[in-house]
Order: sequence, then C-alpha cells, then structure tokens
Amino acid sequence: MASQFEVVELVGLSNVSSSEAIKSVVLESNKTKPVAWFEVIEERGRVTQDGQIEFQVKVKVGRKI
Repeated sequence: MASQFEVVELVGLSNVSSSEAIKSVVLESNKTKPVAWFEVIEERGRVTQDGQIEFQVKVKVGRKI
C-alpha cells in the first residue's frame, strides 16, 4: 500500500532562538494534523526597531494524507 504526504511550507518566529522558532512552528502545525517529518530550509533574522533580535525559520512540514 502506497502512502502519500502533503508538504507545507511554514515560517516560525522567535525572540529566543532559531531552535525555539522551529519548535513552535512544528508543534503548532501538529495541532492541526499530525506531522510526520520536518525540514528546515532557511534561517534568517532581523533586528527590530527596539533593538531585539528576531529569529525566523522557513520549515517544510510533511503530513500523511
């Protein structure tokens, strides 16, 4: 029996770390539909106007359909 997966790209944000941004976006996605796997495809960040660092990650999430 063959399995199919949908792949969704999501962006996570955190003021703590890249790891926290990844964790939060994957766990939030898992609430909608169980996540089978994920892949970090891009990491970046910015400095906000008030001098805070914001970590941004783009993640591919695979979910079985």
